[in-house]
Amino acid sequence: MNRMTMLIKSETIARSAMLVALLSTCAGASWAQDRAAATRAPAQAENADAETEMFRPLIYNGPPLPAPRLLDGKPDLSGFWQGVREKGVPGGNHGKDQPGFILPLTEKGKRAMIYAQNHTPDPEAVCINGGIPRHNSSGLPFEVLHTTDRFATLYHYTTHRSASVAERRALPPKEQTSKTYFGTNVAYWDGDTLVVETTGLRDSSFEKIWLDENGNPTSDQTQVIERWSRPDYHHLQLEETVIDPKYYREPFKFTRKWNYGGDGRGVGEYSCNENNVEREHIGPGAGVIGPNGNRGFGYDAPLPKTPPSPAAYGF
Repeated sequence: MNRMTMLIKSETIARSAMLVALLSTCAGASWAQDRAAATRAPAQAENADAETEMFRPLIYNGPPLPAPRLLDGKPDLSGFWQGVREKGVPGGNHGKDQPGFILPLTEKGKRAMIYAQNHTPDPEAVCINGGIPRHNSSGLPFEVLHTTDRFATLYHYTTHRSASVAERRALPPKEQTSKTYFGTNVAYWDGDTLVVETTGLRDSSFEKIWLDENGNPTSDQTQVIERWSRPDYHHLQLEETVIDPKYYREPFKFTRKWNYGGDGRGVGEYSCNENNVEREHIGPGAGVIGPNGNRGFGYDAPLPKTPPSPAAYGF
């Protein structure tokens, strides 16, 4: 290579570097301008506590921004995420996408739900892990920490679960797993969707675990398949499939969307045992499930003077 060729090549490299720097600067300015379109909703009160503050949404009115990427080029799911309320759709109920908001229970599943309603206090109300899949239908915000080889979800109940992200692989045999609230999982990518498969969960018919906040049951045969995606910077989506031949006639799906809660935010401190002063007085079950699929008597109807009988649950 002669001297002239070397000079031309050096000049070309320098111009390319300058162009990349210029484009990066412009992109950064555009990004900052778009980010400036995001504002926090006004505080409900000057003395609002941390619990109230956690629900203050980030209001973003700018154009959709691309999802951030990890070093391996996959979407980064990290962030503080707040649930989106769907009008006319019950919250906390895994049957929200089912006809009548009711899951396809088997006869054994119906008996397990009656057992939960009449013998088991809400596990979370007595400071027991909600586990998976229940946390996916929770109304509380949560946080995701994500790297190229780890996926962790942090919940306001001071609980968490994590998964190792690698090539697709089979779940371990049942005899090699211990039953837990969050089960045993494997995680892998399907395009830009992170898939987490979980098994090895506890059983509602004799252990303190519910599938969701309505007291639907989950069994030691349950398999949960979560498909997580981030279509843009401000949204996180889940498509979940629950397979449980013991308590449900067929697999069923549950979908959910969350909004980004803002930079620098995350789950706060929470001590369930310290705050739960009425633990000993909490009765069994989730209460009456209304025709709208929601748990409880709503905000307008008065509470009954005496607890409802099992017939109130529709079984």
